[in-house]
Amino acid sequence: MANPEWKGVYPALLTPFHADESIDEVLFIKNLRAQTEAGANGVIIGGSLGEASTLLNEEKIQLLQIAKNEVGDGFPVILNIAESTTKAAVAFAKAATDAGADGFMLLPPMRYKSDDEETVTFFKAVANATPQSIMIYNNPVDYKIEVTLDMFAALAECKNIQAVKESTRDVSNVTRMKNRFGDRFKILCGVDTLALEELCLGADGWIAGLVDAFPRETVAIYRLIKAGRLAEALSIYRWFLPVLELDIHPKLVQYIKLAATHTGIGSPHVRAPRLALKGEELQRVTKTIEDALACRPVLPDYLSLHS
Repeated sequence: MANPEWKGVYPALLTPFHADESIDEVLFIKNLRAQTEAGANGVIIGGSLGEASTLLNEEKIQLLQIAKNEVGDGFPVILNIAESTTKAAVAFAKAATDAGADGFMLLPPMRYKSDDEETVTFFKAVANATPQSIMIYNNPVDYKIEVTLDMFAALAECKNIQAVKESTRDVSNVTRMKNRFGDRFKILCGVDTLALEELCLGADGWIAGLVDAFPRETVAIYRLIKAGRLAEALSIYRWFLPVLELDIHPKLVQYIKLAATHTGIGSPHVRAPRLALKGEELQRVTKTIEDALACRPVLPDYLSLHS
């Protein structure tokens, strides 16, 4: 197994489907290879972009095993845990650990707005069920539960809770976490449109979405920033921003799948209740993607930079 360092770029992988909604394993591997060749530091399976709400846990394990067979033992494959009950979350953590997951991204309880004590107790129960490294997903905008600094203080006793996916939309939280905890928790930006800002503030990594369509540009921005080449990173980021804004829409799955289709490493098929884009919406999103592709930047040799 590969112990995640929780730094660098971790793509939140799409789950490609055939038109009949079955998993497209060939296309999944194609996109995964594009991520590893671009210099990603690990991948996350079955997150929001992976259509976790429509996947069976057996399918998440299936994707995990396909990925592990493709990348080998030296590359971290992280599985998302998004369950409604503590019992189900603990059971899935144990099953996925046995199946070879290198770590977990852990959401608060689904459907129920747990209070601070309930949320911390839930996280600790899952952490105690597996030896694998865990990243807490802090996204009060979409999931209505904020993991506060005091809650992280309570979680610090769990040695395998090692990182946070910072999606509060408040870039100051990067500094608050660093001021309170130093390097105890790795911080990874979880919002594409705030990535450059949070990386400049000291975030350790980027859980990226549009990387599913533009892997090289995403990793280039990260490595250039960490190498102190901010002007070059900013130039790419300014080109990228109209596309990155596809990540902060309720239909981000359809939008990013369309972008990946245009770059040749995805398809537009989604599982119901999601429906395919059509009409003005399809035209508008397509134009955003095509406009970006028409002036896609020439990248420097970013792979030679330290990851």
